[in-house]
Amino acid sequence: MNQYYESMPSKGTPPEHDVVMRGRKILDITGVKQVESFDNEEFLLETSMGFLAIRGQNLQMKNLDVDKGIVSIKGKIYDLVYLDDHHGEKAKGFFGKLFR
Repeated sequence: MNQYYESMPSKGTPPEHDVVMRGRKILDITGVKQVESFDNEEFLLETSMGFLAIRGQNLQMKNLDVDKGIVSIKGKIYDLVYLDDHHGEKAKGFFGKLFR
């Protein structure tokens, strides 16, 4: 987890990444590098801190500013999850041991 907060050598600091949710209906995200895919039930964004999946109902892109790396999404939001392979294996191992 600390790997994201360490200073990056060479090209300066990574873009700031924030996620702000208002009333579970509006989501503002900064530090977005690329919108990988989206539909009315799921968005997949590449951010400066990893891939972020947003799941919900009637999701719509309210605002997209590629130059500034800002995305705004509206709809009913159910789930926000960062997709990190190595952290998933660690969690799987913990729950695997717990429910043996």
